[in-house]
This record gives sequence, C-alpha cells and structure tokens, in this order.
Amino acid sequence: MKPPDLVVVTTFRSTMEAQVAKGRLDGAGIESMIRTDNAGGMYPAIGRVELLVRSEDVEKANDALIRRARP
Repeated sequence: MKPPDLVVVTTFRSTMEAQVAKGRLDGAGIESMIRTDNAGGMYPAIGRVELLVRSEDVEKANDALIRRARP
C-alpha cells in the first residue's frame, strides 16, 4: 500500500497557531498533521511549523481555513 502524498497547505510561526488551524480542519472532517523542526521544542523560534494534508484534500483544506479566517 502506498502512503498518501502529503502537501503543505500553510505555515505558521508557532505550534499553537498550527494547532488552532489543525482543529479547524479536524472540525471540517479533514485529516491533517503538523510538522516542525525546532530541536524537539527547545528552540521554538528557529523553525517554521507546517500544516500538511493529503494532496486530494488541499482544496477543501484551503476553503476551510479561509472560511474560518473571515469575520
């Protein structure tokens, strides 16, 4: 079985921001994951935080994130 292709839909400065966006996607029924390289949390300012989804969910994910960002 081939693993799904993952695509970065957006990046954040902090894990907390990424967690909020991941929660939005979870609420919309879109599976996602967070990827970061910040030395195991020791240096949170050095790395960007990426939010990834399956390639077939990119459009739905972008729609869900944009829809939630509007007032």
